[in-house]
Amino acid sequence: MGKYALELNGVTKQYKDFKLDSISFTVPQGSIVGLIGENGAGKSTTINAILGLIVTEQGKISVFNGKDVNAETKEHIGVVFDGSNYPDNLTPKKLGKVFQNIYAEWNNKKYFELLNKFELPINKKLKEFSKGMNMKYSIAVALSHNSKLLILDEATSGLDPIIRDDILEMFLDFIQDEEHSILVSSHITSDLEKIADYIVFIHGGKVLFSKPKDELLENYGIIKCNSTQFNEIDKSDIISYRKLDYEYQVLVSNRRQVEQKYPKTMIVPASIDEIMLMYVKGDK
Repeated sequence: MGKYALELNGVTKQYKDFKLDSISFTVPQGSIVGLIGENGAGKSTTINAILGLIVTEQGKISVFNGKDVNAETKEHIGVVFDGSNYPDNLTPKKLGKVFQNIYAEWNNKKYFELLNKFELPINKKLKEFSKGMNMKYSIAVALSHNSKLLILDEATSGLDPIIRDDILEMFLDFIQDEEHSILVSSHITSDLEKIADYIVFIHGGKVLFSKPKDELLENYGIIKCNSTQFNEIDKSDIISYRKLDYEYQVLVSNRRQVEQKYPKTMIVPASIDEIMLMYVKGDK
C-alpha cells in the first residue's frame, strides 16, 4: 500500500449555487500534484476544505497516512494562498518573532536565509510589498516551520519568469526528501508541466480525472481534420471535439493507436492547457 501525504475521499460541500461533488484524489508521499481547472471550478473550495476552513457535509480528509487534519498535523502543513495572509502593518523581522510563538518547530535561521535569498527587506511593512514580494514572503514562511506538506494556491501567480523558475526549483528540491509532498493549484499549466508528478482536473465541482502527468503528455493528442475525416472517426475514440472555421479538433487519450487507425489525419501531442480547454469547451 502506498504512502499518502493527503487523501480526499468523497468530499462534498453544498452551496446555494455550487456543489463540491464527491471529490476524491490522493497526494502520494514524495510527489507534486497539480490541481487544475477554470475559475469557479472548485479548486480553492477544495483547498479550504482540506485546511478545515469550511465544514463539509460528506467525505473524509486525512493527512500523513490517515491522520486527521488538526492542530498537531497542521504544524507540518505549509500554506500559500494567492495574496498576503499576514498582518500587513508588520515587518518580516517582527513577524519572525510572532511565528516563533506560533510554530513549535519554527526555524528562524532558515527563515532569514530565505528572506535574503528572495531579496525581501526585513524592516519594510508587508503593506509596502508588491504582490510578487508578498507571494515570495508567504513561501518563505511555509518553508520555515518543518513543513512536510505544502499546499499552494496560485503560488507562482504575479511573479516574473526568473523568480518563478527559482521557486519551481525550490519545490523540486523540497520533495527530494521522500517525506515531503506538494499540492499546488495553478493557472500556469506550463509550470505544472515542469514539476508535477500528477494532475488532478476539477471542473464544475467534480474531479474529471486524476492521472500521472507523463501519461497525459505521452498519451493524449489532438486530431486536426476536415469534416469528412471527422465523420470517419469512431466516436468511442473521441473524448471531446471542437468545430472551428476550417477544421475539427478532436481530443483523444490514445494518440499512438489513433495515429495507426487514421493515418491520413494529422495528430499532435496535447499540452495540459489544451486538454483542459477541450474538456471544458469541447462538445462530447
